Amino acid sequence: MFNNHAYLAPAKINLFLHITSRRADGYHNLQTIFQFLDYCDELKLTVRQDGKITCNSNIDLPTKQNLAFRAAKSLQQATNTDLGVDIQIEKKIPLGGGLGGGSSDAATSLLALNQLWQLNLPTSKLVTLGLKLGADIPIFIEGHAAWAEGVGEILTPVTLDESWYLVIHPGCHVATQAIFATPHLTRNMPAITMLNFLEGQAVNVFEKIVSEHYTQVKQALNWLTQYSPARMTGTGGCIFAKFTCENDAKRVLHQLPSEWQGFVAQSKNVSPAIKTSQIGS
Repeated sequence: MFNNHAYLAPAKINLFLHITSRRADGYHNLQTIFQFLDYCDELKLTVRQDGKITCNSNIDLPTKQNLAFRAAKSLQQATNTDLGVDIQIEKKIPLGGGLGGGSSDAATSLLALNQLWQLNLPTSKLVTLGLKLGADIPIFIEGHAAWAEGVGEILTPVTLDESWYLVIHPGCHVATQAIFATPHLTRNMPAITMLNFLEGQAVNVFEKIVSEHYTQVKQALNWLTQYSPARMTGTGGCIFAKFTCENDAKRVLHQLPSEWQGFVAQSKNVSPAIKTSQIGS
């Protein structure tokens, strides 16, 4: 029996984020590029024979709000397996930062349990289960940097430079639903192409709104832009900037104001969850 196996759940960044329309179901159609970072939560999974699922973390997060727990439960119910699991999450990815930590934890749980419970479900089935829990989960299941459309589930793999980034968490937890509901959010951006993106014709439509509501994000953007053009990821509030090498990024990190947290990571086209653990497709 497989016991106490460790798996990675990487952060992601959105290199841009446009909303092109609002759907009849209340969700939004978007365009974005996802790329992974080699900065990861770690999940340790131990298979149980009694069907019970537990999920604990090094941070205070109610079990039923934990996407990894919900993902495991969803997979168990969908397959009628008699097996359970103990999940222990070592969180490194900041909460509410737009780095996709909760979605990544959920995706890694689905990928790992598909293996550990010997379910052999196709990736497409895992994506369907994951999408019901969160729009960012499919990219972590597919495991390759991608141009994304729809609500984030229509993925076209892309291969980009694997660059060095400094990521800053300015110490605020952005309420995603509230930001999406803001009346002034731009919801009718014209659709663009990859060439438009490469020519610099892309923004994060949430950046202006979040900066207006969270002064820490605005201050962090202004500070980091002194060293390299900075952008917010997802719906915030983490921001990032690209550097020519790891040492350059670390030099700026060492000057980071004490009220903020930050880390240096390299972007990856293949998810560390897939690459390191050899799970998924």
